[in-house]
Amino acid sequence: MNARGVSATILSYGATLQSVIAPDRAGKGAEITLGHSTLEPYLSKPEYFGSTVGRFANRIAQGRFMLDGVTYDTPRNNGTHALHGGVVGFDKLLWEVVEVRAGKDSGHVVLRHTSPDGDQGYPGALMVTATFSLNEANVLRIDYAARTDRPTVVNITNHAYWNLAGEGSAHGAMGHGLVIAADSYLPVDAALIPTGERRQVAGTAFDFRQPRMIGERLREAEDQQILFGRGYDHNWIVQDRVAPVLHGMARLSEPTSGRSLELWSNQPGVQFYSGNFLDGTTVGRSGRLYRQGDAVVLEPQNFPDAVNRPDFPSARLDPGQEYRNVIEFRISPGIGPE
Repeated sequence: MNARGVSATILSYGATLQSVIAPDRAGKGAEITLGHSTLEPYLSKPEYFGSTVGRFANRIAQGRFMLDGVTYDTPRNNGTHALHGGVVGFDKLLWEVVEVRAGKDSGHVVLRHTSPDGDQGYPGALMVTATFSLNEANVLRIDYAARTDRPTVVNITNHAYWNLAGEGSAHGAMGHGLVIAADSYLPVDAALIPTGERRQVAGTAFDFRQPRMIGERLREAEDQQILFGRGYDHNWIVQDRVAPVLHGMARLSEPTSGRSLELWSNQPGVQFYSGNFLDGTTVGRSGRLYRQGDAVVLEPQNFPDAVNRPDFPSARLDPGQEYRNVIEFRISPGIGPE
């Protein structure tokens, strides 16, 4: 915990962001992520609460891709498609704890995992580190780095669910305000695989260039894309490629508590998922059942199915190169009426 009352808890299982606590405008701290207080539910449920997902986050069509003329098959764990790295992705593994340090201005945890050649069908041994840190400016940073001994594909992100009203509150996330700094997004088919089109957000329910209430946008929508995902489960195009510096991607705000969250990353896209498949069968740490819209996920990453789309940013990683996904959640506790 820092001096401003913001804290983060990390699990070595799944390199999971298990908890984030932040004060509201009255100074009262609350849990602002969804998750569990014990390990067992993380083992048995597939919601990816706060998990590190990889080797390839999001979907791969038919669980298949070609690299250097060789076809690779990965487990089809989402209908006929691969999702978040396969049946035993990074979220289902116990990571090695390399370092835990509390400093004057920040604290950090470094976790490490080596995914062997052929793991979940992917080529090459992949050496991955995940560094979580929190500083006195309330910046929660996740730095994913990876190297390989053979050409492979990589797309790693974090799957934290956010409810800035508080995880145990009666308010879901549909009353949150959202800004996404993107002029276009990737439409999907009925299986949530990108069609390859890049569609402008102007005049659609996907236009969050100015602050809009998430639930208001959903209620207004008469869009086949919303029906496909039972809400939002789409990638917004923020950049055309991985950037050398971090850029602002999104801002989430909750009017009652006064809390807000800015998302920054070096990645080209952000997947916005509005908690559509939370079905009331999972009990969270507060004892409440998690239902549709109780939280939202903002995942900086490469585009879904980029391994099969040469016009998307490349997901290829060669020996001698380093993959990086640097994510910053810049948390603003409530500080009075806006």
